[in-house]
Amino acid sequence: MAKATTPATQRNTAPRLKALYNDTVVKELQAELGLENVHQVPKLEKITVSVGIGKHKDDKRYYETVKNTLAKITGQAPIDRMAKKSIATFKIRAGMNRVGVSVTLRGAHMYEFLDRLTNVALPRVRDFHGVGPKFDKSGNYNLGIADQSIFPELTFEETQVMHGLQVTFTIENGSADSSRKLLEKFGIPFVRQGGDR
Repeated sequence: MAKATTPATQRNTAPRLKALYNDTVVKELQAELGLENVHQVPKLEKITVSVGIGKHKDDKRYYETVKNTLAKITGQAPIDRMAKKSIATFKIRAGMNRVGVSVTLRGAHMYEFLDRLTNVALPRVRDFHGVGPKFDKSGNYNLGIADQSIFPELTFEETQVMHGLQVTFTIENGSADSSRKLLEKFGIPFVRQGGDR
Protein backbone atom coordinates (compact mmCIF):
# COMPACT_ATOMS: atom_id res chain seq x y z
CA MET A 1 0.00 0.00 0.00
CA ALA A 2 1.38 3.40 -1.02
CA LYS A 3 2.28 5.74 1.77
CA ALA A 4 0.15 8.90 1.80
CA THR A 5 1.97 12.19 1.38
CA THR A 6 1.47 14.93 3.92
CA PRO A 7 1.84 18.70 3.63
CA ALA A 8 5.19 20.22 4.54
CA THR A 9 3.69 21.78 7.65
CA GLN A 10 2.79 18.32 8.99
CA ARG A 11 6.26 16.95 8.19
CA ASN A 12 7.86 19.76 10.20
CA THR A 13 9.94 20.76 7.18
CA ALA A 14 9.96 24.19 5.59
CA PRO A 15 8.41 24.54 2.12
CA ARG A 16 10.99 24.51 -0.67
CA LEU A 17 10.62 28.20 -1.57
CA LYS A 18 10.76 29.32 2.06
CA ALA A 19 14.01 27.43 2.54
CA LEU A 20 15.31 28.89 -0.74
CA TYR A 21 14.48 32.40 0.49
CA ASN A 22 16.15 31.96 3.87
CA ASP A 23 19.24 30.13 2.58
CA THR A 24 19.94 31.87 -0.72
CA VAL A 25 17.62 34.67 -1.83
CA VAL A 26 18.16 36.96 1.18
CA LYS A 27 21.93 37.07 0.70
CA GLU A 28 21.68 37.45 -3.07
CA LEU A 29 19.16 40.32 -2.88
CA GLN A 30 21.12 42.10 -0.15
CA ALA A 31 24.18 42.09 -2.41
CA GLU A 32 22.32 42.94 -5.64
CA LEU A 33 20.37 45.82 -4.08
CA GLY A 34 23.32 47.13 -2.05
CA LEU A 35 21.48 46.93 1.28
CA GLU A 36 23.39 47.37 4.53
CA ASN A 37 20.89 45.62 6.77
CA VAL A 38 19.41 42.17 6.10
CA HIS A 39 16.08 43.45 7.45
CA GLN A 40 15.84 45.82 4.46
CA VAL A 41 15.62 42.90 2.03
CA PRO A 42 12.16 42.62 0.41
CA LYS A 43 10.06 39.79 1.82
CA LEU A 44 6.83 38.18 0.70
CA GLU A 45 4.32 39.00 3.44
CA LYS A 46 1.12 37.40 2.09
CA ILE A 47 -0.64 36.22 -1.06
CA THR A 48 -4.32 37.02 -1.54
CA VAL A 49 -6.33 35.04 -4.09
CA SER A 50 -9.68 36.63 -4.93
CA VAL A 51 -12.58 36.44 -7.38
CA GLY A 52 -15.19 39.14 -7.93
CA ILE A 53 -18.75 37.90 -8.43
CA GLY A 54 -20.66 41.20 -8.37
CA LYS A 55 -22.49 40.80 -11.68
CA HIS A 56 -23.14 37.09 -10.89
CA LYS A 57 -24.32 37.74 -7.33
CA ASP A 58 -27.69 36.06 -7.96
CA ASP A 59 -26.20 32.99 -9.66
CA LYS A 60 -25.81 30.36 -6.92
CA ARG A 61 -23.98 27.91 -9.20
CA TYR A 62 -21.37 30.52 -10.11
CA TYR A 63 -20.87 31.40 -6.43
CA GLU A 64 -20.43 27.76 -5.42
CA THR A 65 -17.99 27.17 -8.31
CA VAL A 66 -15.86 30.13 -7.26
CA LYS A 67 -15.79 29.04 -3.60
CA ASN A 68 -14.87 25.48 -4.60
CA THR A 69 -12.09 26.73 -6.88
CA LEU A 70 -10.45 28.86 -4.19
CA ALA A 71 -10.79 26.16 -1.54
CA LYS A 72 -9.18 23.52 -3.76
CA ILE A 73 -6.27 25.54 -5.14
CA THR A 74 -5.35 27.21 -1.83
CA GLY A 75 -6.28 24.56 0.76
CA GLN A 76 -8.17 27.15 2.83
CA ALA A 77 -11.84 28.06 3.14
CA PRO A 78 -12.57 31.35 1.30
CA ILE A 79 -14.44 34.22 2.93
CA ASP A 80 -17.14 36.42 1.41
CA ARG A 81 -16.25 40.03 0.64
CA MET A 82 -18.58 42.98 1.13
CA ALA A 83 -19.01 45.92 -1.25
CA LYS A 84 -17.10 49.02 -0.09
CA LYS A 85 -19.00 51.38 -2.37
CA SER A 86 -22.10 51.44 -4.53
CA ILE A 87 -21.83 50.65 -8.26
CA ALA A 88 -25.07 51.38 -10.11
CA THR A 89 -24.04 49.54 -13.30
CA PHE A 90 -23.82 46.22 -11.44
CA LYS A 91 -26.70 47.02 -9.07
CA ILE A 92 -24.37 46.87 -6.08
CA ARG A 93 -24.85 48.91 -2.93
CA ALA A 94 -22.25 49.66 -0.27
CA GLY A 95 -22.29 47.00 2.44
CA MET A 96 -23.84 44.36 0.17
CA ASN A 97 -22.47 40.92 0.94
CA ARG A 98 -21.17 38.32 -1.51
CA VAL A 99 -19.67 40.62 -4.15
CA GLY A 100 -16.54 38.48 -4.12
CA VAL A 101 -14.65 35.78 -2.27
CA SER A 102 -11.02 35.68 -1.23
CA VAL A 103 -8.36 33.69 0.57
CA THR A 104 -5.33 35.17 2.33
CA LEU A 105 -2.29 32.90 2.50
CA ARG A 106 0.65 33.36 4.88
CA GLY A 107 3.59 31.27 6.04
CA ALA A 108 3.97 27.73 4.72
CA HIS A 109 0.64 27.74 2.83
CA MET A 110 1.74 30.89 0.98
CA TYR A 111 5.05 29.40 -0.17
CA GLU A 112 3.45 26.09 -1.17
CA PHE A 113 0.81 27.89 -3.27
CA LEU A 114 3.50 30.04 -4.93
CA ASP A 115 5.51 26.92 -5.77
CA ARG A 116 2.50 25.26 -7.44
CA LEU A 117 1.56 28.49 -9.25
CA THR A 118 4.99 29.06 -10.80
CA ASN A 119 5.95 25.47 -11.57
CA VAL A 120 2.64 23.77 -12.37
CA ALA A 121 -0.19 26.23 -13.13
CA LEU A 122 1.45 29.03 -15.17
CA PRO A 123 3.22 26.64 -17.58
CA ARG A 124 -0.26 25.29 -18.46
CA VAL A 125 -1.40 28.68 -19.83
CA ARG A 126 -1.84 28.46 -23.60
CA ASP A 127 0.62 30.59 -25.62
CA PHE A 128 2.21 31.84 -22.42
CA HIS A 129 4.93 34.47 -22.85
CA GLY A 130 5.33 35.63 -19.26
CA VAL A 131 3.44 37.90 -16.88
CA GLY A 132 3.21 41.70 -17.03
CA PRO A 133 5.88 43.77 -15.23
CA LYS A 134 3.63 46.41 -13.60
CA PHE A 135 3.95 46.94 -9.82
CA ASP A 136 2.18 49.44 -7.58
CA LYS A 137 3.99 52.24 -5.69
CA SER A 138 4.56 50.02 -2.64
CA GLY A 139 6.10 47.24 -4.72
CA ASN A 140 3.08 44.94 -4.50
CA TYR A 141 2.13 42.88 -7.54
CA ASN A 142 -1.24 41.82 -9.01
CA LEU A 143 -1.47 38.86 -11.35
CA GLY A 144 -4.70 38.31 -13.25
CA ILE A 145 -5.56 34.79 -14.39
CA ALA A 146 -8.33 34.53 -16.98
CA ASP A 147 -9.17 30.85 -16.60
CA GLN A 148 -9.18 28.69 -13.47
CA SER A 149 -8.62 25.48 -15.48
CA ILE A 150 -4.81 25.95 -15.38
CA PHE A 151 -4.85 24.59 -11.82
CA PRO A 152 -4.55 20.77 -11.95
CA GLU A 153 -6.33 20.42 -8.60
CA LEU A 154 -9.64 21.06 -10.40
CA THR A 155 -11.52 18.36 -12.29
CA PHE A 156 -12.98 18.89 -15.77
CA GLU A 157 -16.48 19.23 -14.31
CA GLU A 158 -15.29 21.94 -11.92
CA THR A 159 -14.07 24.09 -14.81
CA GLN A 160 -17.31 24.06 -16.82
CA VAL A 161 -18.38 27.37 -15.26
CA MET A 162 -15.50 29.59 -16.35
CA HIS A 163 -14.17 32.43 -14.21
CA GLY A 164 -10.95 34.32 -13.68
CA LEU A 165 -9.14 35.18 -10.47
CA GLN A 166 -6.61 37.64 -9.15
CA VAL A 167 -3.47 36.82 -7.19
CA THR A 168 -2.05 39.71 -5.14
CA PHE A 169 1.51 39.52 -3.79
CA THR A 170 2.00 41.83 -0.80
CA ILE A 171 5.70 42.52 -0.36
CA GLU A 172 7.37 44.04 2.68
CA ASN A 173 10.21 46.54 1.98
CA GLY A 174 9.28 46.42 -1.68
CA SER A 175 9.67 48.71 -4.66
CA ALA A 176 9.02 48.06 -8.35
CA ASP A 177 12.63 46.97 -8.92
CA SER A 178 13.32 45.06 -5.69
CA SER A 179 9.96 43.29 -5.68
CA ARG A 180 10.46 42.12 -9.25
CA LYS A 181 13.89 40.75 -8.37
CA LEU A 182 12.35 38.89 -5.42
CA LEU A 183 9.56 37.31 -7.49
CA GLU A 184 12.03 36.38 -10.24
CA LYS A 185 14.09 34.50 -7.63
CA PHE A 186 10.93 32.53 -6.82
CA GLY A 187 10.48 31.66 -10.51
CA ILE A 188 7.79 34.13 -11.62
CA PRO A 189 8.40 34.50 -15.40
CA PHE A 190 8.12 38.18 -16.34
CA VAL A 191 7.84 39.39 -19.92
CA ARG A 192 11.11 40.89 -21.13
CA GLN A 193 11.38 43.96 -23.32
CA GLY A 194 10.29 43.09 -26.83
CA GLY A 195 7.78 40.52 -25.50
CA ASP A 196 10.24 37.69 -24.85
CA ARG A 197 10.67 35.98 -21.49
